[in-house]
This record gives sequence, structure tokens and C-alpha cells, in this order.
Amino acid sequence: MYKLVGEERFLLWAVCSIQLQIRSNLLMVALAQQSDLVSGLKMLQPFCKEVLCGNGGEKLLLLAEGLLKKHVASHGLHEPEALMVYFSILEQQAKYGDALDILGGKLGSLLMIEVDKLRIQGKLLARAGDYAAAANVYQKILELCGDDWEAFLHYLGCLFEDESSWASETINTPINPPKYVECKLTHLTDEVFDSCVENASAFVQKLQAEASNDSLRNPYLSHLEIERRKCLFRKNNDDNLVEALLQYYSRFGHLACFTSDVEAFLQVLPPEKKMEFLDKLMKNSNSLSVVPTRALGQSITLLKTQELIGNMFNLSVAELEVSAVQMAELYCKNLPLSKDLDPQESMHGEELLSIVCNVLVQLFWRTRDLGYFIEAIMVLEFGLTIRRYKSLDVKNILMETVSHHILPQMLASPLWADLSNLLKDYLKFMDDHFRESADLTFLAYRHRNYSKVIEFVQFKERLQHSNQYLVARVEAPILQLKQSAGNIEEEESILEGLKCGADFIELSNEIGSKSLTFNEDFQSRPWWTPTTEKNYLLGLYMQCRMVIPDWFIVHYLVDIFWVFPFNPGTIPPTKEREENVRGFIERKSLLPRMIYLSIQSASVLYKDNSEINGSLADPKISTELKALLERYAKMMGFSLNDAIDVVVGVSRGLKPYEVFGSDVIDWLNFAVFFNAWSLNSHDSGQQGGERTPGSWHVVNSLLENYILGKLRSIGPLIQSPQGDLPILVKLVTEPLAWHGLVIQACVRTFLPSGKKKKKSGSTDQSISLLSNAVRDAIQSLCSVLEEVAKWSQDQIKSPEDNKIDLLVSSLKRNGGAGKVFNILETLASSPNETELGDRISQALRSWSPVDVGRKIVTGQCRVLSEFWRICESKIKSLKTLKQQIAQV
Repeated sequence: MYKLVGEERFLLWAVCSIQLQIRSNLLMVALAQQSDLVSGLKMLQPFCKEVLCGNGGEKLLLLAEGLLKKHVASHGLHEPEALMVYFSILEQQAKYGDALDILGGKLGSLLMIEVDKLRIQGKLLARAGDYAAAANVYQKILELCGDDWEAFLHYLGCLFEDESSWASETINTPINPPKYVECKLTHLTDEVFDSCVENASAFVQKLQAEASNDSLRNPYLSHLEIERRKCLFRKNNDDNLVEALLQYYSRFGHLACFTSDVEAFLQVLPPEKKMEFLDKLMKNSNSLSVVPTRALGQSITLLKTQELIGNMFNLSVAELEVSAVQMAELYCKNLPLSKDLDPQESMHGEELLSIVCNVLVQLFWRTRDLGYFIEAIMVLEFGLTIRRYKSLDVKNILMETVSHHILPQMLASPLWADLSNLLKDYLKFMDDHFRESADLTFLAYRHRNYSKVIEFVQFKERLQHSNQYLVARVEAPILQLKQSAGNIEEEESILEGLKCGADFIELSNEIGSKSLTFNEDFQSRPWWTPTTEKNYLLGLYMQCRMVIPDWFIVHYLVDIFWVFPFNPGTIPPTKEREENVRGFIERKSLLPRMIYLSIQSASVLYKDNSEINGSLADPKISTELKALLERYAKMMGFSLNDAIDVVVGVSRGLKPYEVFGSDVIDWLNFAVFFNAWSLNSHDSGQQGGERTPGSWHVVNSLLENYILGKLRSIGPLIQSPQGDLPILVKLVTEPLAWHGLVIQACVRTFLPSGKKKKKSGSTDQSISLLSNAVRDAIQSLCSVLEEVAKWSQDQIKSPEDNKIDLLVSSLKRNGGAGKVFNILETLASSPNETELGDRISQALRSWSPVDVGRKIVTGQCRVLSEFWRICESKIKSLKTLKQQIAQV
């Protein structure tokens, strides 16, 4: 099309496609879906093969440059975006001088905003190695835009001849990158470093003197950055940095962003200097601003700095209680400052409630006194009552970035309807985006916004590699299998729709080579669960305190919930986490196929078309199931023989359940599928296990002993809100459910179906042995489920008022939790309308601790009711099977 009409937009489409091919080894298939551009894609096909080999990328860049150069010579360029694409092509070839010539020529006039032009010039000069000229350019940028932090980092990079600040992003770049860049200083001599620092300091002082707006933070942050680099270079500049931080506090300490501003600079200080800085801040607290709102902001900053440095973890329980009380009193004292605020505005001091909750949760962690945890919930509900937040409308990209707050918990809950909706909404957003990305990309192309073309395609690629997306893709069909596990015909219908799990086997095979992205907003996670896989509250304080790294305690304390934003840091995804997620997806992806093969294995054993020796009608089923068992065992770190020895040993009491570690669900799944394979395997007896009915006893014993053991260890749920309920739900809805499917398949096979062949005596004996084993299995599962259902029902039937009283009374006893609660309750019981105004006073009167307790109790009852319903459904199904097998 470009050859036909010579239009710039067609040429730029081809060039953008070349860029994407080189950057991601993917053609812009999205654009190819547009019918009027198919011929353009065909034009690129000869080069696609080349780019994947050797120096194909270099040749394509030369081609793109040649096309652009020829077009410029004959037609020029007319769009700033086209010029940016040209610069990008030259940059990728390190032709910075050519790009600078173009920028300084006639085409440079396409960039109408002077600062934008200077930014490009500075970057090109720096990349070309002309650091002195680049530093002068960045000085001009800072003189025009004094609050441009990135420009200052580039300026320092040029002074120190360090390219770190231009590090390029990758697909695994976290969505919340660090607030500072690594810097390389070892190549500098003392004299050169001192000269650079002197020049930078003089320039920063000039910026501070010329700053017309007192709210500009960049000139003062720049001074901190210079002191930070002096610390990194000489390691003896700590006192100067501490002094600079104190000066920054005196100017900006009242701002909510203070702690996030100084976080990067505190990181280079040793622990004793951090405490020295904190001590000096505390001494300065006696000279707070006379303006009430500024004084409150400074007080909050002091508390947030204690959290940031990790001082809260060094306080005793008594000191933490005193601190929480002081914060609550400070909040109540300053509540009148919000009297005239609009209901949608942030309340003055509401961050104090977040910090109080942090302290209360830490007190719960240390003492295991549930009252502190309930008190933290009461504080949050108190804050929400005074300034009612609208429900967070989680849609669009928020489905990807904030779903991690609830999805892992929902996957372990019995609230299947809610989980199904959550997974459907999430997968619909992702799939809709993938489908519509072609239109978005083409729209950007039509509007000649070529940088967006590349951005959209790279964004799509990032979402396609999302770890959460892959988990949801696997968990959605597994949820369907859980929901239908009580009816084997429905289960088989679902499996048929899943191609009998074949597609998931492909995913399991491919996941090892996939690069995963972590798009979750970790800044919004509470300190005790920095990732979805970790929850320090589940362990004892001293045990966890020994394994939590100091860098985490010091730099990554985040508030209890994300209701009150306070985000001092983020945790980048680690290689270990990526491997863990990859292993989880790999194991989960095997389940649909293993369930299918297990049903098949149990279904064909004694059908009329099977041979009298019990061999499979299709030996491929046994062979494939064995291969998957070997693979499953390997994922848990064992050979097939050794894994069988482990489950048999535990079932006989020769080994404790602790040998399963945290993978108990996987181990019990393995035992279930091993039993199914044993039904038709000639060599199962030689694999370290036993032939039926021995393998049935192994599974029955494992499930019965472990589930009942967990059940007996759980106290009243109202007194132990977490406990072992999630693992209990998983035990019932996964391994026990899959075992139930194998039982259903066997019972169905026993039932008469059409014309029968005469069976030999040995076959009749085998049927009798197996039917007895199945009867025992049905009875075992029934007994287990009846106990679980009875426990659930007992929890539900416990009077609601008694449970609410138990929660509220935990806050009103002498000693322990309740001190913060009492302060808030006193304020709510008798608000001063004159000081607080009508709106806040009414909100305070509406806060009811009993209502908060009722919310907790109602939520627990709903979860337990759904779990009870699942158990009852399975009991009903098993009783039907018991009646059917009685006829055999």
C-alpha cells in the first residue's frame, strides 16, 4: 500500500511491525487481523524467518532505517510520532549521532514542546557518550521544570558518567518499580567524584534559591540524592545524610508522602544511624508547627517513620499498647479538624487508624490474643463509619492488579458461586482484552500514535504471561469438576468439554519454558502477607521473626488493609516465587487428565468387554496414568516407588503426616490416583504398594485419619477465625471428591447393563473382593463427612448473640486488648456536635460494635453453611451408592 500511494502511515505501520518483531519475536498479528492490511503483513513475511536467526534483527533495522530515510528524502515527515519511531530505529542501532543530526535539523521542528525536545537530546547525547553536553541539557530541563525527578537522576548519571538511570524495562519489570536507581561509582577517582559532587551541589543550591513554589520537593530531594551517593562512594557520609533528612523533615514533614520520599535514602544508612535519625525526629517533636493540620501531619510522619525503620518490632508488648493508645487519642483529638470537609475528602489523621491497626495485628501475632485482631477490625469499621467509602468498583485492569487480595482466599473457600463469578469476570476481562487489543492497536495506528501501537502490543504480551491469568485458567475448570464431583455423568460431560484434560496437559508441558509476569500491586498488601503465598501470622512470633529478613522489616511495612493508603514500598517478584507459581500451575494442570484417566481405569475393569483376568480393554489408559503419576511424584521430589512407600507408610502409621509437608493435598491426590491406577495395573504390586483392596485401605486411612485429626484440632471457629478450615475445605472438595468419583465409576461398573457373559470363578472372586473394598470406602467417606457436617452444623447452630458477646467481651476484660476500642467507644457514645459538626457526630452515633460483631458472625455462618451443604450433598450421593452396591 505504501508503494501504491506513498502515504507515511503505511510506511510507519511496516516500521512498527519490524520493531515489534525484533523486540518480542512476535509479528503484530493484531494488525494483520484488519482485512485492509493483510497485504502489508505479507510484505513482512520474508523477514520474519530472518529475524529469528543470527543477525536478522540488524538487517531488519537497516531495512526500516532505509525505508524511512528514503521517504524523508522524498516526502519528509509530518507527524511527531513518526519522528519518534525514526529515533527509536536509530537508537536500536546505536546511531545516536545520526539521531542528533535529525533532531537539530528541519525535522526537529516537529517537536513543538521545548522540554520534550531537550529530553530526547539529553538521552541521545548520554547514550553517545557525550556526558558533559548531556549534563548541560539536563540542567536546562531542570531550570524549566524544577520538579522533574527523573531529569535530575539523568543529570547525576551524566555527571558521574553512569548509564544506570537509562536501564530498559523488561516484561518482568514490576508495576511498582523501586523509587531509586542503582548507580555505578567505582570507576571514579576521589578527585573526579568530589568535582562532580561540587558541581551538582552548586546547581541544586541554585535550584533551591530560584524555586518560586515552596511545595516543590525535587530541589530538596536532589540534595538527599547527592548525600546518598556520597554514602555509597565513601561509606562515611552517614552524618551528613542524617542532617539532610532532618532538614527535609523540617520543610516537608507534614506531608503524607514524606516516608515514601525518604525510604530510598534510609536504606543506605546502617541500623544505628537510622535509630539516631529517629531519635532526633522524636526530640524535634516538641517544636511542631503551630498550624494544627501541619502539626498533625508531622506527628503522623513520626509514627510512619518508626514503622518504616522497623522500630515497632523492637518495642515490647506493653510499649506497643501504649503507642496504640496514644495514636487513638491523637486521632480523636484532631477529629474536629475535619468538621467542614466535604464527605468525599480525606479525613485529617485517618492514617492514624491504619497505623493503629498495624500495631494491633502485631500484638495479636505476638500474644495470640484474638481480642487484638477483633480490635483491629473494629478500628477499621470505625474509620469507615466516619468516612464511608464507596465500594471499590474492581473492573478493567484492576481485575489483574488487585484481585490477589481475595482470589487465593476464595480458591480455598466453599463459596463456589462467588468464586465462579470472580473467575468468570476476571477471565472475561482478560479474554475480551486479548480479543479487542487488535482493534485498540489499529485505532492507535489510524490516529498515527505509533508509540501506542508498540505499547498496546507489549501490554498484551505482559497480560498473556500473567501468573494470575494462568492460575485462573486452570482453577476455573477445576472448580467445575469440584461442583459436579457428586454426579459422575455430569463430571464426564465437563471433562468431555475440556477435551478430557488434554489441553491442560499441554499447558503443564509448556509452563516450564514460559516467562511469568507478576502484575499484582504488592504495595497494597499488608506487612504480614507480602505475597499471596506467605502469611507470617500463621506462625509463632519468635519463629517468624527469625526468618523475616531485616530488609523486609525495615523497608516493606505496609498498612493492615488497603482501605487507608500508605505504601512505603513494594516487593519485586523473585525467581523463587516464579518457580513456585510455575510448579503450582504445572501440578494443577495435570488434575483434569488424571481425574479422567482414573474414572476410565475404574470404569473398564469389570465391564463385559474386559478379559476375565481383569486387564484393561485399553492398556494405554494404564500406561498414561502411570506416566502422570511418575511425573506428579517427581514434582513432589520423589520417584514413583518412593512416593508410594511414603503414602503407604503414613497410612500404616509408620511415618507421620508431617512428611507430606505443606503439600498434603498433592500427596492425598497422588494416593487417590495411585489407587485408581492399581485397579488395572499388573505391575502396581511391584511398585512398592499393594494391589486392591490394599490400595483402597491406604486412601481410606489417609483421608479418614487426616481429616478427623484436623477436625478435632479445630476449636470453636468464633475463637479461631482462621484455624484449619481452609485446609479442611480443600481436603473434602479435592482428594476426597476425586476418591468419590473413582467409587462412583466402580459402582456403575458393577451394576447390570444389558446382555451378560458368563464369568469364571476367579472373576467372581475378584468382583467380590473389589465390591467389598468399595463398600468399605463408601462407609469410610460417609463416616468422615458426617462428622465434618455435624461439626459445621454445631458451629452454625451456636446462638448468634452468644458469639457476638464473645467477640465484644474479648475487648472489655481487664488487661490485654480493648484499650483502643474503649477510646473510640467513649468518643462515639457522646460526640461533641459543636466541635465535630452534624455529619461526623451522626456517623459516630451510628457506629455499633455489636453490628461489627454481627458482620463477622454472619460471614462465618455463611461460609460454614456452604461447607455443610457440600458435605451433605456428598453424603447423599454416597448413601445412594451404598444402596446400589448392596444389590451387587
